[in-house]
Amino acid sequence: MRFYLAPMEGLTGYIFRNAYHTYFGNVDKYFSPFIAANQSDRLKTREIIDVLPENNQGLRLVPQLLTNHAKDFIHTSQKIRQMGYDEINLNLGCPSGTVVAKNKGAGFLAKREALDAFLEEVFTASVTKISIKTRIGIADPEEFYELLGIFNRYPIEELIIHPRVQKDFYKNQPNWAMFKESMSLSKNPVCYNGDIFTAEDYKKLRDAFPALEMVMLGRGLIVNPGLLGEIRQSARINKTLLRDFHDTIYEGYQKILFGDRNVLFKMKEIWFYLILLFTDHVKYAKKIKKSERLRDYEEAVTSLFKEQDIIGR
Repeated sequence: MRFYLAPMEGLTGYIFRNAYHTYFGNVDKYFSPFIAANQSDRLKTREIIDVLPENNQGLRLVPQLLTNHAKDFIHTSQKIRQMGYDEINLNLGCPSGTVVAKNKGAGFLAKREALDAFLEEVFTASVTKISIKTRIGIADPEEFYELLGIFNRYPIEELIIHPRVQKDFYKNQPNWAMFKESMSLSKNPVCYNGDIFTAEDYKKLRDAFPALEMVMLGRGLIVNPGLLGEIRQSARINKTLLRDFHDTIYEGYQKILFGDRNVLFKMKEIWFYLILLFTDHVKYAKKIKKSERLRDYEEAVTSLFKEQDIIGR
């Protein structure tokens, strides 16, 4: 089985990726949060910094693009190819209302003819290998039959399927029945993404799809960075390793961000998920959330690690 880290805006940038790779190192591919493709000769500073090769040494990174314009995709792909990347991922999965309203991300799935024409143009240009991360439709899972027919016309490196429709956002259960259909009908390699939070979740997935070879994890690895250790070696994460992982991320953000507020914003995003790994965590979550100075934040985090245990230990 190959495991991938999902692109999560604001969470899985290069500071997080490098810390994860240093302390855990068990992800086969990392996917960058999406880059808004355009025809400018320069990417946004934040986006370019995130995918610079010098900021991603020793790990396999796949930059992800968000667009519904083929020329924008091709132009940005060329810029990224010049950095040495040989694969780019197309975002057809983002369910955000602001993205979908522009017919991008999962919103592009509603424009089947335009999507087909887009893929024809970008695959003809053949700048790099192209993988796709997609949902199974906008409102009805049955939409995916037609979408698979479109995808099957192109040599997609990997079709990463989050088996929810856009309207689900992250509610309801992933549609394993439709994912089973996709494994049978897809002419391209298929990767699963969606709601793997525990080793037991993974076991159920493997039992249901024994031929599956690729799994992408997102929120599950943010909540529990040691999840793949549990899956692969039945080894739970310990607090010392987790604290070192946290401290490396924290120090990394302090080096690149100005002011307590900006650093705290990034760390609070991570703690929204990571706090769930601890016993009796509610009051600590409140302290972290209310922190306005780094000193207050550090005191809250130190108390949490000292006074609480990791769930299941």
